[in-house]
Amino acid sequence: MTAETIAPSSHPIEVIQGDLSAYRRGNTGVDYVHRFASGKPGPHVLINALTHGNEICGMVAAKHLLDTGVRPLVGTLTVSFAHVEAYEAFDVERPYENRQIVHNLNRIWSDELLEGAEDSPELRRARALRPVVAAADHILDIHSTSQDVVPFWVYPDFARNADVAMAIGLPPVHLVMPNGLGSGTPLIQHGRHAGADAPGAAVVVECGQHFKRATADLATEVSLRFLAHFGLIAREATPATEPQRRFELLQTLMVKTKDFAFTRPLIGFETFAKGELIGTDGTEEIRSPCDDCTVFMPTREPIVGREAVYLTRPIAR
Repeated sequence: MTAETIAPSSHPIEVIQGDLSAYRRGNTGVDYVHRFASGKPGPHVLINALTHGNEICGMVAAKHLLDTGVRPLVGTLTVSFAHVEAYEAFDVERPYENRQIVHNLNRIWSDELLEGAEDSPELRRARALRPVVAAADHILDIHSTSQDVVPFWVYPDFARNADVAMAIGLPPVHLVMPNGLGSGTPLIQHGRHAGADAPGAAVVVECGQHFKRATADLATEVSLRFLAHFGLIAREATPATEPQRRFELLQTLMVKTKDFAFTRPLIGFETFAKGELIGTDGTEEIRSPCDDCTVFMPTREPIVGREAVYLTRPIAR
């Protein structure tokens, strides 16, 4: 990729990377996982943070829940810091490089990988977290983006997920996956959460650029709305004020060669006409599969074997 086609490489770091050692000892037998049962019937909700080490907005939201003493009125609340080992590898001079250590923790939740012989920090952590994920009825997995784009939901195309995201209303953009992610198995599709008969909603919220204060604020707000939606906390509902926009995931493209390049700088939400050239990967051309093809999460630094871009199309209202 030439210098002219590389998107901006850094953003001001507005949120302090804090010490999480005080949160290590939870009450579930799994480090950095805290569970609170109300003693009353109700759903079990998991708020999961730090699936990627540099996506620190979830850390802020999880700390807010724990530090302010949020406790469920009904059901059970679990708060998890997923990948603290990657979080602790943060280097202010290279703030994008602690996303993962070996594997992408949000692509390895298949039984094949988790029950296989391969080893890595991410596989060890996912194996430890399996019972935590399995115990939850509803999951909010908090993420952020490398580029400064509008926040959005990501979820499999089941009504249970859409209904929750639409009811919460924030953020107002939805990336819907009719056939999965196409690059591995994410946490929200692990085990009993994968199929049509899953116990409840399991969604990702991408809250904005990794290091912005507004991103952390949104992560906290969405977490509180998620808990309120299921009755775990008492909070007046906030109606959606913006039109909801939904996009269908068509393809997840991977970087195949070191010569991957977009035809122009992309940060996300750019659109292409059918057949228009989006980029090249060695000798392979990447062309838009439809009119109004909208790109999500184009890579800011192509790495062979990692995701290059999501190609989507708007879903008609």
